[in-house]
Amino acid sequence: MYRDVSLFINGAWTPATGNRSLPVVNPATGETIGAVAHADRADLDHALEAADKGFREWRKVSAFDRSKVMRKAANILRDRVEDIAPLLTMEQGKPLAEARGEVMAGADVIDWFAEEARRTYGRVIPARSEGVYQLVIKEPVGPVAAFSPWNFPINQVVRKLSCALAAGCSIIVKAPEETPASPAELIRCFADAGVPAGVMNLVYGVPAEISEYLIPHPIIRKMSFTGSTAVGKQLAAIAGAHMKRVTMELGGHAPAIVFDDADIDTASKLLATAKYRNAGQVCVSPTRMLVQERVYNQFVNGFVRHSQAVRVGDGLEAGTMMGPTANPRRIAAMEMFVGDALQHGASVRTGGHRIGNKGNFFEPTVLTDVPKDARIMNEEPFGPVAVISPFSSFDEVAAEANRLPYGLASYAYTRSAKTANAIAAAVESGMISINHHGLALPEVPFGGVKDSGYGSEGGLEAIENYLVTKFVTQAGL
Repeated sequence: MYRDVSLFINGAWTPATGNRSLPVVNPATGETIGAVAHADRADLDHALEAADKGFREWRKVSAFDRSKVMRKAANILRDRVEDIAPLLTMEQGKPLAEARGEVMAGADVIDWFAEEARRTYGRVIPARSEGVYQLVIKEPVGPVAAFSPWNFPINQVVRKLSCALAAGCSIIVKAPEETPASPAELIRCFADAGVPAGVMNLVYGVPAEISEYLIPHPIIRKMSFTGSTAVGKQLAAIAGAHMKRVTMELGGHAPAIVFDDADIDTASKLLATAKYRNAGQVCVSPTRMLVQERVYNQFVNGFVRHSQAVRVGDGLEAGTMMGPTANPRRIAAMEMFVGDALQHGASVRTGGHRIGNKGNFFEPTVLTDVPKDARIMNEEPFGPVAVISPFSSFDEVAAEANRLPYGLASYAYTRSAKTANAIAAAVESGMISINHHGLALPEVPFGGVKDSGYGSEGGLEAIENYLVTKFVTQAGL
């Protein structure tokens, strides 16, 4: 089922110039299931040349026709869901149902931006003098370099790719080497839908080498990155030195605030479900559960009960609710976080250990009594470990929610409209979802503040990052 993955440059699937490749490992078994081509400098130069040519061609295609091609790609992606989803599960680990959902959500993203392509409106500004026209025109920024992570191999690529194509830009996608097949199949859907050669290009290799070469290159006019805050800051510095436009969707450490007037059973169930989705490897995963003292024990008991009910296993097996973490690095990180928390006096209410010696499985874990100086209270866990802490007052919990430099997602549960309005205003985050989990839809903004980045990868705001504004004023002769 799993084929070796090639580069896609100038409309053709091709091996790397030096025939180098990297192994692809199934995180559920630890076995090598394939290989992915490793791009050399010559391949990057070829991709840059193709993107430059592709941009000059694609920008001339009308928004109406770009939209039609994109809608066709979305339908092809839907038709191929049963072929692509197993590949995603094999290389990334998430349950097959989640993989199917990611593919189908990707098609919805394409449809959304296909329609946004036809709505990149400018405006007419009333002039001060007779016979003068003042026009604001939106134009594509140019060739884009996009860098995406392994946790959502389709979701993260499809947002950048769809935005770029909708705006009239060309793009070079540096997709994740650990999960290369599913983004390659996404690219194949666009190619089969009729996107011209050179407009989109796909490379794999050493991330630092590729980013340090592509971002400063004069052909590249914009960079989009999803990943850790530390790496994002490095890439933003490179882009800033060359005055390149950037969109940055970086790390988070989302507070989930549960007030004592909330529906506690619903809150514990929804938050546990969200916490263990994709084994906790989600940038908007709720990580710090902050629960008002009066209902703290009730919430902890409910959350622990839901955690213990999660069935962990190979994502391809029926009934699996949580798959393995994507790589051994996450297992080491979870063991470090749990061990450090215990040294600081924390309690493990459930879980806390690796499962078996085959694959990268870790128990759904709940920690309580964790002091603020423990590492997991300050660093994004990015795994299936939840921390639950009590609070007494509104001001106390608002201060804790804003204590860290992150500001991507946040959550709150309350029956009070007054409290909901107050916490939405008080928390410093790009997104807050109250009494449900409604983030990451194609039509809504998606992005953070502070060290969690800037710019949006969703909603009508997203395409603005791929457009430049030109002012044209004209007088009659």
